[in-house]
Amino acid sequence: MKTVVLMSALMLAAGGPAAAQSAPPIARVTVEISPDLARNTDTLDAREFDYLKRELTRVVEKKLKAKGAMPVEGGTLALVIEDATPNRPTQRQMSLKPGLSYSSFGVGGARISGEYRAPSGATTPFRYGWYETDIRRTPDYGTWTDADRAFGRLADKVAKGELN
Repeated sequence: MKTVVLMSALMLAAGGPAAAQSAPPIARVTVEISPDLARNTDTLDAREFDYLKRELTRVVEKKLKAKGAMPVEGGTLALVIEDATPNRPTQRQMSLKPGLSYSSFGVGGARISGEYRAPSGATTPFRYGWYETDIRRTPDYGTWTDADRAFGRLADKVAKGELN
């Protein structure tokens, strides 16, 4: 048993497999809305875009800080929200369709692409998406519950160094 613990400690110190799963050093997180999503003015407006960008930034930075992966010196994590589907009608949708009710609900989620730019200049592109598949889970959800869940899952992957 002592041998297993000692070997694990040595692998960590030597940068073995366990070290490969650590998050890259990230000094800054930027979030943009894709041009295709920005054209979706039937569902979303500036208020929704601001919320999505702010929430994705907050969740990723919080997770990275908890993992100790946000030093002063580090790379940039540039994220682009490619798609975001709400669970409930947005204010924009309800203003365009007066008969629409906030009681309506459906499955939602989000798709994000991005790129990690290391201080050396090397880049690692990645894509991530998650959408709920079971409407039975959504009746009590807010407008962006599934998109927020997708953001959290992406943040977990980034914090674990699983950029792919």
